[in-house]
Amino acid sequence: MLRRTLLPLLLVLSQVLTACAPGAAPTATTAPVTATSPALVHVSLPVGYVPNIQFAPLYVAIDKGYYRQEGLDVQLDYSQEIDAVSLVGANQLQFAIVSGEQVLLGRAQGLPIVYTMAWYQQYPVGVASLASENITKPQDLKGKRIGIPVLSGASYIGLEALLKAGGLTDSNVTLDVIGFNQVEALASKREQAIVVYVTNEPIELRAEGYAINVIPVADYLKMVSNGLITNETTLKGHPDLVQKMVTATLKGIADTIADPQAAYKISEKHVQGLASADQATQMEILTTSIGMWKASRLGYSDPKAWENMQQVLLGMELLKAPLNLSQVYTNQFVP
Repeated sequence: MLRRTLLPLLLVLSQVLTACAPGAAPTATTAPVTATSPALVHVSLPVGYVPNIQFAPLYVAIDKGYYRQEGLDVQLDYSQEIDAVSLVGANQLQFAIVSGEQVLLGRAQGLPIVYTMAWYQQYPVGVASLASENITKPQDLKGKRIGIPVLSGASYIGLEALLKAGGLTDSNVTLDVIGFNQVEALASKREQAIVVYVTNEPIELRAEGYAINVIPVADYLKMVSNGLITNETTLKGHPDLVQKMVTATLKGIADTIADPQAAYKISEKHVQGLASADQATQMEILTTSIGMWKASRLGYSDPKAWENMQQVLLGMELLKAPLNLSQVYTNQFVP
């Protein structure tokens, strides 16, 4: 039985979250924007995954000129080896899309990063199983063999949150590290359950004809997921730049929510093969994602979600002591 071990810094995230490895990156800005100059501020924005329909709001904001209207030239960086958190913390990059646990763990390591806009309002991790296993709530995971991509990052943290919700610990289950082969592992019945992103593997499994149950983390605990981060230097010296990034990105999110079909067509320009892909499946991925982005106040960071995330990390001993959460995130740029 694989037991939990202390990881010094969880910056290796599954799927849509930024992965970590040493690497260089271009300077985030090349020219200031003034009222009399047409020059645009160049922003390289790491997103931590390959081109994907789930980045539709960014494609919409680029395609509709929302960033350019704010004086920004935004280019998405899909280099998963880039350590975006460290680079933003060192002010080598000024922005990145990362998840909430990365911010807390980065701050605990002394990185002056700040979460400035929530994109996902729901934590997108869950546990999926074949319906025949009759696993419908966290308590049902007791004694089960669970496949997980890696023992780190959002997948692991989400699983720990679900186990705690069911009154369980790692000692009550068998964890198998299987890499990103969750669909095959479950379909072949090598695993009784798998840790997934609810916007990805469950949709693929159902499209292949499998009847499955999904237990989303968000049904049991509100935690902080993907959003836009910057650093304290940028926040203090160029708050207008932060506001421009937030404003344009939120326009892209709002437009995608309002018209998913139009957002899909725009995304076809940015995601190779999307136009010829199974549109029903890809649209379901997009609409499921939209359900996780929606909020009465787009971009808002819920203080309770931060408190919950911190408590989970403390319980996992990934944080040694509580952080001052007022330094971790801000809602000042959210309309």
